[in-house]
Amino acid sequence: MRSFLARLHMQQIAHLGNLAYIEAQYAAYVQDPLSVDRDWRAYFAALNGDLLPTPDVANDSVQPSRIETRRALPNLSLQEQLNEMINAYRTLGHKTAQIDPLGLAHECHPDLDPKFYGFTADRMNQLFPCAGMPWNGPLILREIVERLRRTYCGTLGVEYMHIDDPPVRDWLQRLMEESQNRLELNREEQVRILSRLTDAVTFEEFIRKKFVGAKSFSLEGAESLIPLLDLTIEQAARDGVQEIVVAMAHRGRLNVLANIIGKSPWEIFREFDDPPGAAGSSAGDVKYHLGYSNDYATASAGKVHLSLCFNPSHLEFVNPVALGRMRAKQDRSGDPQRRRGMALLIHGDAAFAGEGIVQEILNISQLEGYTVGGVVHVVINNQIGFTTSPKEARSSRYATDVVKILQIPVFHVNGDDPEAVAQAVRLAMDFRRTFKRDTVIDLYCYRRLGHNEGDEPTFTQPKLYQAIAKHRPVRELYLNRLLEGKTIDAGEAERFLAQRRTHLEKELARARSADALPLPQSFGGLWAGYAGGLETAAEPVRTAVDKERLSTLLDAQMRFPEDFQPHPKIKRALEVRRAMARGKRPVDWSSAEALAFASLAVEGIRIRLSGQDSARGTFSQRHAVLRDYNDGHPYIPLQHLQSGQAPVDIYNSPLSEAGVLGFEYGYSLDYPDALVLWEAQFGDFVNAAQVIIDQFLTSAEEKWRRLSGLVLLLPHGFEGMGPEHSSARIERFLQLCAKDNIQVVYPTTPAQYFHCLRRQALRRWRKPLVVMTAKSLLRHSGSFSALDSLANGEFETVIADTRRSNEGCERVILCSGKIYYDLEKKRAESQRDNVAIVRVEQFYPMPENALRAAIESYAGDTPVFWVQEEPRNMGAACFWHLQLGAKLFDRFPFSVIARAASASPATGSASRHQQQQTELLNAAFGAD
Repeated sequence: MRSFLARLHMQQIAHLGNLAYIEAQYAAYVQDPLSVDRDWRAYFAALNGDLLPTPDVANDSVQPSRIETRRALPNLSLQEQLNEMINAYRTLGHKTAQIDPLGLAHECHPDLDPKFYGFTADRMNQLFPCAGMPWNGPLILREIVERLRRTYCGTLGVEYMHIDDPPVRDWLQRLMEESQNRLELNREEQVRILSRLTDAVTFEEFIRKKFVGAKSFSLEGAESLIPLLDLTIEQAARDGVQEIVVAMAHRGRLNVLANIIGKSPWEIFREFDDPPGAAGSSAGDVKYHLGYSNDYATASAGKVHLSLCFNPSHLEFVNPVALGRMRAKQDRSGDPQRRRGMALLIHGDAAFAGEGIVQEILNISQLEGYTVGGVVHVVINNQIGFTTSPKEARSSRYATDVVKILQIPVFHVNGDDPEAVAQAVRLAMDFRRTFKRDTVIDLYCYRRLGHNEGDEPTFTQPKLYQAIAKHRPVRELYLNRLLEGKTIDAGEAERFLAQRRTHLEKELARARSADALPLPQSFGGLWAGYAGGLETAAEPVRTAVDKERLSTLLDAQMRFPEDFQPHPKIKRALEVRRAMARGKRPVDWSSAEALAFASLAVEGIRIRLSGQDSARGTFSQRHAVLRDYNDGHPYIPLQHLQSGQAPVDIYNSPLSEAGVLGFEYGYSLDYPDALVLWEAQFGDFVNAAQVIIDQFLTSAEEKWRRLSGLVLLLPHGFEGMGPEHSSARIERFLQLCAKDNIQVVYPTTPAQYFHCLRRQALRRWRKPLVVMTAKSLLRHSGSFSALDSLANGEFETVIADTRRSNEGCERVILCSGKIYYDLEKKRAESQRDNVAIVRVEQFYPMPENALRAAIESYAGDTPVFWVQEEPRNMGAACFWHLQLGAKLFDRFPFSVIARAASASPATGSASRHQQQQTELLNAAFGAD
């Protein structure tokens, strides 16, 4: 008896009745199985795996028989076999779920057949306990199987058994099995879903009829996205979310803009018509790349502010930008719990599987410096990518399989069942709120038209599009369902359609009226008072800081808590800073940077720096985040300068360039009054983020009127370290320069670096700043600056040669960065006082006036040479030729001295590097 009871948990049998009664029933069963009720007999037999007394149909005699069990596990009891089957449904049910609206991808899985576990037809009416299931029991096997199928094999299939944390897995399991994965909706909720489907359908039909042949990237076939987003925003509002940042590609974007974000249809229609002189704020890009923001009025929880990010055709690359924006909003509003803001990312199935940026954003989702409290991912699963079928586009079963790097569920839902979509939203939002993790809704649908309106999809997918042509739209399917249930009548549904069509006709008439031209938008909100445009509009600012103040700030970074023991080597290095603070030693690069950060922080400007190894510095120079030598706990001196200072956040990033740079760019969009910096481990690695640079950083002001003050710190300099550790590809940035869209600088002293960073933060003129930062100069004492140079002066775009008289000058060298010190050394060694060396510290915006002033006193026929370390086809050589021509300021013959043109930035041979450098320096001074 006790061995039997030991196999039961009280919570599993409490619903069966009084324990004493159960014990009595079991004792009777042991004496004579036929003496107890048939249901109790089956229940006890299932628990024990006993020979089951099976009545003969003819004479009611009892014949012993044992069920067939799984061949691989022949010794399992009936209950154990049942548990195996239940686990199979939980693990594999999604594979046979009815998630494809077209019915083309359905399959049956043998592990979900009761016969696979030895449960033949005569067992289906046998009672079993529901141990571990949230159902009252015991239940007959047939009912258990039906409930499992409804839960896991209906129009909502769920992947969650890969989650390693049992409490998380069990929480979700209970939520699904209690409801059998169906959400009970009242009439008001069902009518709202139908209404949102009507919005989606009428908008697409109207666009197609009124703008024949125009590209719109129709949502048809995936109209359930609109009620899905509506339900998500409603749930978010009830959860306390006040602001949502949305990112998506072009599929269905116009529909989302009109029916969710709240952009007036007349504005969209006017963009289709594109009348002359109506450029306004959207002149720089096509209509299906544009963003918008608006307040969304929810049904029960007030307003939620929605921001749809501008996005190019690089699809998923907007994702980190959206996450960075949300993190900035949370930081700005003082929301460390990440509850008042949410990111909602809408993906395409082919892009989600195919673009590596998706893995990058998933990887950062739980990292301290990048988490936003859980992202809701919605995949519009067209089951095709342009003309490419899934079997050609990915090696995995699902487009979403990459998310299994996280401990999160994936909800695969049939877009033709809007109520299953509602359940998926409820589960996803509850999971996100409870665990602050990402969650994924894979909305299985189809693309009724081609990739765009000019595409013919039957060329490449004839079978698929024959099925689509015969398939009824989701609104029609759902309307019939509501009509059958008498939730709504046909007349009411027709009124919905008529109202929407009338509204769109009025909006079109307004778009085509004479007074429909909106005025160009000025910068507002957070960006009020900031300016873009040309640098000539930038007001000068004071970047110098009083010397005593600098000393105090440097001293403050060398105070530690009593329980903190810095590494002995770092402690000795920090002692050197004490001498710098007192003006007894020149200031090195890392100290100048620390003083720039500190002085800005105490002035109320937030600092955020991230990058690979940025906390210490790739070259072990920064040590902004210190570790206790005994137990390793961190301490950041810059966070403890004085009370009331602004936050200073410094994070080591994952090994990701595109994802992290995109995140920091997004952060800068919603925190204009912060100094936001991203640092490459080596400047060369920035090429892995070229899409972010091209599509966002350098062109966003012209395309979307979006300003950013993001700083890129790119270690640069030729020191014999090989092709991958020499060049930050200055030429690529300079090629992208136009209309003062970015700033590119290469400072030669710590003081210049200090003033440059402060100028970036303090000016109200906001442009991305690209800084070629020092490597070998970090410890080159000849490059260090006196503390007085930080306390006085400003960033000089050009530094003239003041070490010699202009008389008798035979040649002028223009250069920038590290090579200046090599040239200066060569000039001293060769006693070439007849050569002037002028440093160009800012490449762009081109400092024409400063450069003219630096060389105007030299004789008009004096040859001027641009000398660079990079090969002739790289660096700034081509840029200067384009800007200055063969005759500088129509007075000075101008040419370039550089390494020979090369396909690789630098040699991997240290000896060859030194030979090239010697040849370069000789050429600079006219030597053979």
